[in-house]
Amino acid sequence: MKRGVLIAMLSAIVGGLTAYAVVDFMIDEPVQTVQAADGAQFRTVSLAHENWPDFTYAAESAVDAVVYVKVTSSPKVQQQAPESIFDFFFGYPGAAPQQRERVNSGSGVIIREDGYIVTNNHVIDGATKIEVTLNSNQTYPATLVGADPATDVALLKIEASGLPIIPFGDSDKLRLGEWVIAIGSPYDLRSTITAGIVSAKGRSMPSNGEFKIESFIQTDAAVNPGNSGGALVDRAGNLVGINTAIISQTGSYTGYSFAVPSNIVKKIAYDLMDFGSVKRAVLGISMMPIDDKIADELKLSSRNGVYISEVSKSSAADKAGMKAGDILLAIDSTKITNTASVQEAVSRFSPGDKAVLTVLRDGKELSLDVTFKGTSQENGTLSDDGSIAFYGSSIKAADEEVLERFGLKHGVQIVELGPGKLMEAGAVEGFVIQYVNDHPVKTPQEVIDIVKKSKRAVFIEGVTPSGRTGYFGFGV
Repeated sequence: MKRGVLIAMLSAIVGGLTAYAVVDFMIDEPVQTVQAADGAQFRTVSLAHENWPDFTYAAESAVDAVVYVKVTSSPKVQQQAPESIFDFFFGYPGAAPQQRERVNSGSGVIIREDGYIVTNNHVIDGATKIEVTLNSNQTYPATLVGADPATDVALLKIEASGLPIIPFGDSDKLRLGEWVIAIGSPYDLRSTITAGIVSAKGRSMPSNGEFKIESFIQTDAAVNPGNSGGALVDRAGNLVGINTAIISQTGSYTGYSFAVPSNIVKKIAYDLMDFGSVKRAVLGISMMPIDDKIADELKLSSRNGVYISEVSKSSAADKAGMKAGDILLAIDSTKITNTASVQEAVSRFSPGDKAVLTVLRDGKELSLDVTFKGTSQENGTLSDDGSIAFYGSSIKAADEEVLERFGLKHGVQIVELGPGKLMEAGAVEGFVIQYVNDHPVKTPQEVIDIVKKSKRAVFIEGVTPSGRTGYFGFGV
């Protein structure tokens, strides 16, 4: 009898330890492939507690860093002219226009303890007064540090310290089906939290030309007017996106919401913080998705990457050695799956940053070193190397060595040729400008000043890199 009881107890202990080991193993490996005795395979999924969508930590740690943004603006009212003599005596609609203030609201996310807050550009666009209310009901006047309409990101600053923040997460690591929460103030219902999953990544919003980026995170977390500028947070409490827009026939949530990825937001916000404007990198390519026709023509075994249809002359891609007909597979470690993923990858870089492009050419993979260039700057903008922006290109006073080589006494050299009027007119890199509209020039500023006074066209005379006299012109 005692022996039977002992055996039963040992069996129970061994069974319990085995079950514990299985559960512990399954927690480490939540999805397992199991092979049955007959050879069939099936998958098992762990139901460990930490795999359930528990948002309490994320919500409680992030909600205090999401703020209510109140925006006051004064719309312009166009004054109408009187239609008859009687309007002067009895009044007319445009006689005394009333500048009524308009009040809108949105959300924002504190990203630094000293009062820097990210929101949407469309939330603060046209604002004459911005107020920020914390979750603790403290209200501060806010100043606009800068905005980037292309990504719909804006940066605000309030005079405060020791504020709660939401740390930036890596939006690249988001997985389809992963749980996320949206925090904001829809319909003035402050600190509202909704939950959903990541429905898609690198999404373009159909029939919407308002935004220039095409790499949104799509979720089914409920987002309504007032959520704009609020936080999209993962289960660990990290900021993975800024809620921006919905697709709706009614103006209210119908199941689709979109957020700007945090990797883009972080870069834009710190550019605005450090420089007051966005330093946007440009690769200089035209591309298209790989369809069946392209795949068949190039005999591609997969649809990965994008097809390069054109490479701009003197662009970063051109200088790196990329050619039309290449397949762009990756930028550094980021795999390229569509045109949106190219845009998202490039948006993380600044002009002057270096990266490695992986391309497929004639069936072989090549690695190309690229140094990103910036967008065309306004004429007269001074660069770090001392050159000045001029219609998409850069000009600089010609060095003594250059002047001696060509036997010149003065001149301004095109040190970098980029997309713009100079390239379109047939200029070449290294061209030395001697005369602009028959006026001799010695410095880039003289070139800029003469062009500003031109009413119809600019005619430039100088010396080509081969030492021959050259001319070109363009309209202004």
